Amino acid sequence: MPENENPQNTPIAADNIFTDAQLNQEPVTEEAPAPLPSEPERKVSIELKDVDIYQKKIPVLSHVSFTIHEGEFVYLVGKTGSGKSSILRHLLAELPIKSGEAMCAGFDLKKIKNRKIPFLRRKLGVIFQDYQLLVDKTVKENLIAAMKATGWKNTREMEERVQEVLKLVHLETKDFKYPFQLSGGEQQRVCIARALLNRPEVILADEPTGNLDPITAEEIFQLLHDINREQGTTVLMSTHNFTMIDKFTSRTICIEDGNLIDTML
Repeated sequence: MPENENPQNTPIAADNIFTDAQLNQEPVTEEAPAPLPSEPERKVSIELKDVDIYQKKIPVLSHVSFTIHEGEFVYLVGKTGSGKSSILRHLLAELPIKSGEAMCAGFDLKKIKNRKIPFLRRKLGVIFQDYQLLVDKTVKENLIAAMKATGWKNTREMEERVQEVLKLVHLETKDFKYPFQLSGGEQQRVCIARALLNRPEVILADEPTGNLDPITAEEIFQLLHDINREQGTTVLMSTHNFTMIDKFTSRTICIEDGNLIDTML
């Protein structure tokens, strides 16, 4: 019979395999690896769930849903009349939320009372295509007027903040000029400075480069991306400028044939 065969199939004695020292050792157990620290959950800046979007009283989009987290930069693109500006107006509480759920900067837009809307808008910075500057006031006076309208009272604090935001947009030497003395790009920089006055959580920009030449448009895109990166401010920008979107790539929500196509998904 071959030496290694065990025809009776009897168990092999343990001492034929292990030494006495090995048998007396405590059983070895592997420690479970320490769990990796989880990333902190990002705060939601804007959220729409099944919201119908209206232009005046006419519905233009149905069941709109998307979420934008704190610190994101998001483009909103689509044809003229597709509902881009209307979405921004709903977020500003200029138009009421009639269906679904909507939140912006911590406010429930469906339940918000009229007396609370100014508090919402203090947490938002809004940049318009047509600037909406007071033509009979200087740059500084425009910014002071905006601050007074949102509850600022201390003159020294207002003047300090004006200089801070003008420095951010590289206009600190032009606070004495009137809008008509500025180029289109400079006027838009004043609008961005105005949007930053209250250290907003969210900037809503509605075609901010629509009236600007390509070089100036690039400067404005760069400035808004710098603010997003350095200040951590959430930015939602409606735009037609696909050249700049290609240059300054970021998440894009496209409105097409009444549907939203989100590059994040």
